[in-house]
Amino acid sequence: MNLSKFFVDRPNFAAVISILIFLAGVLAIPKLPISEYPEVVPPSVVVRAQFPGANPKVIAETVATPLEEQINGVENMLYMSSQAASDGVLTLTVTFKLGTDPDLAARLVQNRVNEALPRLPEVTRQLGVSTVKSSLDLTMVVRLISPSDRYDNLYLRNYALLNVKDELSRIPGIGQIKLYGSGNYAMRVWLNPQEIAERNMTPDEVVAAIRKQNIQVAAGVVGGPPYKDNVEIQLPVNVQGRLADLDQFENIIVKREGGVVTYLRDVARVEMGASEYALRALLDNQQALALVIF
Repeated sequence: MNLSKFFVDRPNFAAVISILIFLAGVLAIPKLPISEYPEVVPPSVVVRAQFPGANPKVIAETVATPLEEQINGVENMLYMSSQAASDGVLTLTVTFKLGTDPDLAARLVQNRVNEALPRLPEVTRQLGVSTVKSSLDLTMVVRLISPSDRYDNLYLRNYALLNVKDELSRIPGIGQIKLYGSGNYAMRVWLNPQEIAERNMTPDEVVAAIRKQNIQVAAGVVGGPPYKDNVEIQLPVNVQGRLADLDQFENIIVKREGGVVTYLRDVARVEMGASEYALRALLDNQQALALVIF
């Protein structure tokens, strides 16, 4: 029996068979196995540093330049770009060749950053310089909102930082998560220039007093070694470390001279607020917190 002649003599049957084969192919496309995803986006490493109060030009000269000079020439690097923002944050992105191991690239950049640390400003070293592997592809943006406006962006950011960001970061394939819309909780101190001048003080003296009295220290143990007498009970000493509320910050002693004590509340206004207000996020013209996932 000639198979071709069979279908030629029965065109309707041949058309139905063709349609069925076509539909079967369409339905099978989503279920076809994928052997591998091609690597089309080069890996990148992001270095972040802070210099609070500095303008972009100062950040570029004192923070970006030392880092760029040290990182330049790292193995398999294609190019790098840096951005100094008005809020005192420097973002330096180092892009590597396709096929470079992201973990190895992050370690190589971290080694170069460590070599550049002695050349950075003191405040930048204290705040720390972070090095994380990242992706240039934006996966998605998740926004948190308060439908009734009961919570502000500062509360939403703190909630996302404590309960959402870490959970999303554990998902395989997630490289980095950035939060936009508000700063972290911070104690803000607004100095009164007139009061500072009347007491013959400088802002640096106030900052030094705050740092000196807002530290975590180990007070030790009563009766512990090298105490010579035999002591059956040793008592650990607990002391107040970092300050926790508004009143404690207001009662910081910033100067003591001639029997006159000057408290922080005498020369400044202290309030709980956000660490920075430079950026904000909106969703349908409503305040929101944006979680940008890479």
